Amino acid sequence: MASEVSLEGGGLIQKSSVSVAVQVQNANAPPMVSVVVPTRNSEKYLQRCLLSIRGQTYKNLEVIVVDNHSSDRTREIAGRYADLVLMKGPERSSQVNYGIQHARGKYAYRVDSDFFVEPSVIEEAVTKCECEGFEAICVHNASDPSASFWARVRNVERDCYRYDDLNVAARFFRKDAFERVGGFDESLVAAEDYDLHNRLVKHGFRIGYIESKEIHLGEPESLKEIAKKHYYYGRTIKKFLDKNEARGLRQVNPIRPAFLRNWLKLVDDPSLFVGFFVYRFVKYFSAGVGYLLSYMD
Repeated sequence: MASEVSLEGGGLIQKSSVSVAVQVQNANAPPMVSVVVPTRNSEKYLQRCLLSIRGQTYKNLEVIVVDNHSSDRTREIAGRYADLVLMKGPERSSQVNYGIQHARGKYAYRVDSDFFVEPSVIEEAVTKCECEGFEAICVHNASDPSASFWARVRNVERDCYRYDDLNVAARFFRKDAFERVGGFDESLVAAEDYDLHNRLVKHGFRIGYIESKEIHLGEPESLKEIAKKHYYYGRTIKKFLDKNEARGLRQVNPIRPAFLRNWLKLVDDPSLFVGFFVYRFVKYFSAGVGYLLSYMD
């Protein structure tokens, strides 16, 4: 339950009495990790997301939910499990930046509200950074295959990107590295995670990979949902491409080396293989229409 509500920096802040972050820190304590969860009308999956974070094997963490003026039960749910609940908009980039500004951890981990985090993700990420000197970590995204046929298709696609050095984006960072590259670009809506990753690479930060993964629960259930989502991204992708030039074009290219390296995964199930091409066509056709129409704005 939230024990205190105050106004700070223009955003509502709730401080939770269930916080594990209020424990007194000492020199021998493991480094704190601040988990930042941006939300907007996220009640469907938020409890599962936050419970998965609270169930991590790594315990020295704080949970910060940054809500974009939800009209459902999002803030009520967040108040049960988060250490801080803040209000910020208009998009997730500004929400995550705002959350990390309030973070007390040495490390920051961005988790979207419709993801389930496997129990050892944070422990593995901290170990990788503390013992091997990495400044950022890519956490593999899998899709919940029970959501729909298209979720199973998407899961095959995502599996092709595991350990890839192009079509991935770091989500766990040393806070000082995140701040040094300027955080998320708040002018971007689509591919803001690629953009941040590209700047980490450009600045020479070491980026590692772990075995544990996140599972995306909020997968689309129909081609209509897929088309709508990627039309929106297409309308907003121009800024990313202008900023990231050649690397950005490679990251959005429909023909990707990762598919060639993992072709056996793609052809393992004939129905998913056919679905993969249908999914990719709808995705890129919708994004292409959105991209062309963006020039008329």
